[in-house]
Amino acid sequence: MALGYVRPARGDDAGEIARIQLATWRVAYRRILPRHVLDNLDEEYLARRWSAAVLQPPSDAHRVLVAVEQAEQSYLVGFAASGPADAEALAPNEPAEGLGDGVAAVTDLLVEPRWGRRGHGSRLLAAMVDGWRADGLDRAVAWAFDGDEPTRKFLTSAGWELDGAARALDVDDMLVPQVRLHVTVPPAAEPA
Repeated sequence: MALGYVRPARGDDAGEIARIQLATWRVAYRRILPRHVLDNLDEEYLARRWSAAVLQPPSDAHRVLVAVEQAEQSYLVGFAASGPADAEALAPNEPAEGLGDGVAAVTDLLVEPRWGRRGHGSRLLAAMVDGWRADGLDRAVAWAFDGDEPTRKFLTSAGWELDGAARALDVDDMLVPQVRLHVTVPPAAEPA
């Protein structure tokens, strides 16, 4: 019987997080992003960035979590990163105070496709919500590629909704549309 759980990322997870990011992007985004961009992503560069995110986060409210599949061996199979919303969470021409206070921003939420549909995404999302509550954040936003139906479907099934904001990322002179989703962080369940 396989078990899955979520834990905070450690510095030595950075290489595996980068590998998962590349593997997932190359499968999930192959029809969204230019192939040469995906082919030329540098795994070592990504690993250094993830190491910094894990070991030197901008604040205690910035977290990187990993999903672990445990059977005869344990495997990192996904990860999530979030923190208080900043300028990257804003829509074009949205004022700096546009989101208000108490808002978390999901920057990454990926599960390697071969490990999908095993509850890892839901466990990552639930662990992020617990962290947001602990930090006093009561809303969250996430950007998703407009063409990334699985991510949008996953988030909307968890209660997220489109908030009407949109933007286009310039990826090697190709504009790739994104939409923003939001959710109110539910209060913690009262103990029975």
